[in-house]
Amino acid sequence: MLKQVVDAVRQLFLLLRDVEQTKETVASLKEQLAETNELVRQLSSEVQRNKETEQHEREKLVLRLENALLRMERQLAEKRGGRGKK
Repeated sequence: MLKQVVDAVRQLFLLLRDVEQTKETVASLKEQLAETNELVRQLSSEVQRNKETEQHEREKLVLRLENALLRMERQLAEKRGGRGKK
């Protein structure tokens, strides 16, 4: 009978230790999860900013190409007009 009580008390202490370790592990995991969530938010913002920057860069490139084409058209028109006048 005494052996059973001692075994039960020992088991109780082992379980209490396991519970404390589990609590510490859970707390650590919660902290890591919070850090990971913050990093994901930061990365998401950075990706969004990069998308917007790339979109603006594409728009500027299109405008530069349009300007170059317009200049070329104007030069061609001036050359054609100049030939007809000579």
